[in-house]
Amino acid sequence: MASSGNFATWNPLARTNPSLSYAGSTFLQGNTKFAGTTGGNSVGMSTLYMTSGKWYAEFYQSGSPAGGWPAYGIIKAENATEAQNVSNIQNKTYESHITHTGYHSKFGDTNSGTNTGDTFTAGDIIQIAVDIDAGKAWWGKNNTWTQSGDPANGNNPNDTFTAGTEITFYTSAYNGCGYIIINAGQDDTFGGAITATGNADGNGFGVFKYAPPTGFLSLASSNLSISDDIDPAQTDDDYPSKQFGVVTYTGSSTSAQTITGLGFKPDLVWAKMTNSSQRNFLTDTNRGITKHLFSDASSDEETDSGMGNTNPIYTAFNDDGFVFGTSGSGPNDSSREYVAWCWKGAGGVNASNAEGSTTCSTQANVKGGFSILTYTGTGSAATLGHGLDSAPEFILAKRRSSPDQTWKTYHVSMGATKYLTLNDGTSQGTSSGMWNDTAPSTTLISIGNESNVSTTSKDYVIYAWHGVEGYSKFGSYVGNGNSDGSFVYTGFRPRMIFTKRFDGGTENWGVFDTARATYNPTSAHSDGQIVWDTTSAGTAGSTHGVDFLSNGFKLRGTGGLNNQSGGEYIYGAWGDVSFKYNNTF
Repeated sequence: MASSGNFATWNPLARTNPSLSYAGSTFLQGNTKFAGTTGGNSVGMSTLYMTSGKWYAEFYQSGSPAGGWPAYGIIKAENATEAQNVSNIQNKTYESHITHTGYHSKFGDTNSGTNTGDTFTAGDIIQIAVDIDAGKAWWGKNNTWTQSGDPANGNNPNDTFTAGTEITFYTSAYNGCGYIIINAGQDDTFGGAITATGNADGNGFGVFKYAPPTGFLSLASSNLSISDDIDPAQTDDDYPSKQFGVVTYTGSSTSAQTITGLGFKPDLVWAKMTNSSQRNFLTDTNRGITKHLFSDASSDEETDSGMGNTNPIYTAFNDDGFVFGTSGSGPNDSSREYVAWCWKGAGGVNASNAEGSTTCSTQANVKGGFSILTYTGTGSAATLGHGLDSAPEFILAKRRSSPDQTWKTYHVSMGATKYLTLNDGTSQGTSSGMWNDTAPSTTLISIGNESNVSTTSKDYVIYAWHGVEGYSKFGSYVGNGNSDGSFVYTGFRPRMIFTKRFDGGTENWGVFDTARATYNPTSAHSDGQIVWDTTSAGTAGSTHGVDFLSNGFKLRGTGGLNNQSGGEYIYGAWGDVSFKYNNTF
């Protein structure tokens, strides 16, 4: 039988903020046993999230629940970091769950719900079945589904939610309830509490006390979904490390050198000096590798010759990296240290895209969820064909021709009425003239009439990305101002992440990657933190550390760059190993 990989356990990194009252939860038995603290609710969440498909898990009540108020349930990913940062979280606030006094259901931010009257006691086994694609959830006890629920046939769910919502298993309790033991398929005895029965899921994975409903699977890494386009089991050419990569190198000035190690031909190279101050250079194969933009400035596109270079900065982007010329300029200064973040497009092949009202020159990597668009503005609102098969979730737009215009960004977690400016740290702005108050579709990007995105006869470039299951993700989280910060699930080991506070104040665009930070936390490295919106050198970022994990990242700093208490942040992440194929570490 094929390996089932890792089963979901309680995640000790995704618990109540340790600086808060009632945060002293206990994790035992390989993190399958959870107990709350004295006097108030503390929370736990599972190590794997559910993004699509049908899932089943069982939970054993070890000890009397009376006086401990244990809750067994599910929680939206978008609420997960916020729930980690609430002292004595009240049941029903963020989750759907069942407590020993009855079943309650609520997604959102109000303390309300419904009560079925069903109860449980010591030794009972709670069952939860979740159908992400249908937006339904069921609770059961000792093999009887609550309120005549029928997960196998999709009938009588105890709760409904928006189909496709990302969800994880959730628990909360005082310590008086004993232990809450999760079995996502790894142990049908719950640590020896009951006799094994050996019921596997439909893929032959896991062991459960009761047979999972037909079509529902154990929450094991081998059952996780991953895009066919980048699944290493199905492709030799397009898996994550063939879509995005990070390289570090030492500049050679006028001595031409070839930077290797990417394993693919890049179409966007974003290079930054790390041990001294220099601009962020963005160079792509749509505009041509002799033309450069700078994420830390509103300045126009510059050419090699316009920068005073007789010889080119780059001479080629090749199958394993890129080649510098002998200009002695740009991101190749002698003996300086650099990092380059690199994305694969369509091999430099641009196509005319007339799907929108304005025709673009588009280079789309459909499998990697990345597109480069160049177009000429009209001074009016317009639509642009991006060439991807899903709606972009992160967009960078820049006017290339004078006079100077700032970079503008769209992020799915902020919505189409808002924008951020890439070349400064200001918080979100509101303008219908930026994205025309219209979210991107599976074919089109909408722009307004702002000069940053549409001026008559001016040239523009857009870089657009969407998340790809098992490789890239764009979302948001809430900071807690603690060095034991929030855990953010991505479903893969990030190779690089960026973060930006958007709800208020001025904070830089922070960037972290595993090429510079080869072990956790990133703040242990002299250049572990860098920013996109200034020319500054990399720093250790002692108050802005991040841990890179097999299934996401955890904030380890106390500063405002990425973890202000109560601060709202967007993030983007690109990975190299999906959790489906990863070892837990």
